[in-house]
Amino acid sequence: MRVDLFDFDLPEDRIALRPAEPRGAARLLHVPPAGPFAHRRVADLPDLLRPGDALVLNDTRVIPARLRGIRVRGEVVARVEVLLHRRLGPDTWLAFARPAKRLAVGDRIRFGDERESTACLLASLDAEVTERGQEGEVTLRFALHGPALDDAVLSLGEVPLPPYIAGLRPADERDLQDYQTVYAREPGAVAAPTAGLHLTRDLLDQLSARGVSCHAVTLHVGAGTFLPVKAEDTAEHRMHPEWGEIDPDTAEALNTARSRGGRIISLGTTSLRLLESAADETGLVRPFAGETGIFITPGYRFRAVDLLVTNFHLPRSTLFMLVSAFAGLDRMRQAYAAAIDSGYRFYSYGDACLLERSEAA
Repeated sequence: MRVDLFDFDLPEDRIALRPAEPRGAARLLHVPPAGPFAHRRVADLPDLLRPGDALVLNDTRVIPARLRGIRVRGEVVARVEVLLHRRLGPDTWLAFARPAKRLAVGDRIRFGDERESTACLLASLDAEVTERGQEGEVTLRFALHGPALDDAVLSLGEVPLPPYIAGLRPADERDLQDYQTVYAREPGAVAAPTAGLHLTRDLLDQLSARGVSCHAVTLHVGAGTFLPVKAEDTAEHRMHPEWGEIDPDTAEALNTARSRGGRIISLGTTSLRLLESAADETGLVRPFAGETGIFITPGYRFRAVDLLVTNFHLPRSTLFMLVSAFAGLDRMRQAYAAAIDSGYRFYSYGDACLLERSEAA
């Protein structure tokens, strides 16, 4: 499909720079397959879901994956910034570098010491560039490995806010809590599963009291989710793989819920991508552990997910393509136009919508 079909005008002031307070106060646009839209709040979810429904959460935990440092090439140094996005081994990461043109294979980068000096080794982390890829991607082999490398990244890294926010304000201490779900457990993501940022412990308790079961899966969201679609046709766009897991007990619980008439509700596009990667042709969710690079565009036949709770996404993004596949392109263009006219806030810290799957889509 042509990528320009997924374009729309989004005023810059619609991009939320901070989350709603409290989290459940965020607005929620209910989008059924037909008829009028309903303007609600995320706190209304217990009233909108049914007893027996199964809500699927992504329990990945965001790591401080943005690192700043200096490139060392003999006596010549240059400032660089990298965003880790996919771990390849105990000491090796794929990363997006900026400016990538300053790096070559064999270069050494010292993170944690941005001074134009190579004398101080305190509070620093070294890495070597072992490969260069496209779109600013590099492979880094660090001097540390395993838990020691994890600790160094935790100490030296910054919260990797999306560029649409980071370009308007710097990350700060508030983001350490704001850009993390209350149920985050498994470290490894470099971007938050942002639909989950709206939930509180109290709201989860209300859903449980309503008879809605909650189930955790893990998809370590990569920085590829930030990349713009530069191709003119969706068939030419490449998704970066992300690692995910659905354990056997969770798969069985979801299949049982559906067999008893419950609906599977995905909290966020990350949970949806993992569920659809794990489902067979009949819609049965299988245990899953591995990478997925699934790219969902209109025409895709959904097998596992009945409803989707998700934030509002940017024009021409793979995520807007996904929701258009789920609810219909024309329907989503109408919904987004209504959201913009009504003052909804977009992207990671923005408001949300509840989408019912359109069979016509």
